[in-house]
Amino acid sequence: MLYQQKQKDDNMKPVVELRQVSKIYKMDEVEVKALDGIDMKVEKGDFVAIIGPSGSGKSTLLHMIGLLDRPTIGKVFLDGIDISKFNDNELARLRGNKIGFVFQFFNLYPILTALENIELPMMINEKNKTERRKRALELLKIVGLEKRAEHLPSQLSGGERQRVAIARALANNPSLILADEPTGNLDSKAGKEIIELLDKLQEEEGKTIIMVTHDVNIAKYAERLIYLKDGKIIKEVRA
Repeated sequence: MLYQQKQKDDNMKPVVELRQVSKIYKMDEVEVKALDGIDMKVEKGDFVAIIGPSGSGKSTLLHMIGLLDRPTIGKVFLDGIDISKFNDNELARLRGNKIGFVFQFFNLYPILTALENIELPMMINEKNKTERRKRALELLKIVGLEKRAEHLPSQLSGGERQRVAIARALANNPSLILADEPTGNLDSKAGKEIIELLDKLQEEEGKTIIMVTHDVNIAKYAERLIYLKDGKIIKEVRA
């Protein structure tokens, strides 16, 4: 919170802004409205939890914010940039530079070591070997796994794999971290450690974090809770 208070600037554009965003999927002759007129702003340094039952639109909303899908209606802005005119390659570059993703099931490459998994996003961004190795080792230290650098995912616990996934999300130093049920595949102890790590990244490094979760106890770590139902924001609570 201290970092956030120091850095906050009323004139700064929101990191994320959604204006009247709706997403409609067509299934045969039936239209399903996954999101229905979402208006939402997330400022730099915020820690936001999106909560709702299964089918409420949580993951669809995260996909919109993460530029993984486009709205049927409405606009999405990232750092004040209207992404509606971007092509797929331009969106991929924007994602690679500005957004880090953490998934419920880790999505680590099984044949790569922890270190190599973290290096991968930097390889895609064409960082040289020395630079990406140094950065990956620094990130392993941040997440407390410097001694597990050469281990494969199969040799790590669930909590350790999620730590590697968080380190990988930080590889290109994005300002925005999107976490989709980051504790959903972990026991309560490992889940608490992961959410505390995310909390630390927000508190100490000023990362903006948007997390989807169904777990109210995990959501309480966030400073702002957004409740979804039937594709609509029905309530918002600030800690």
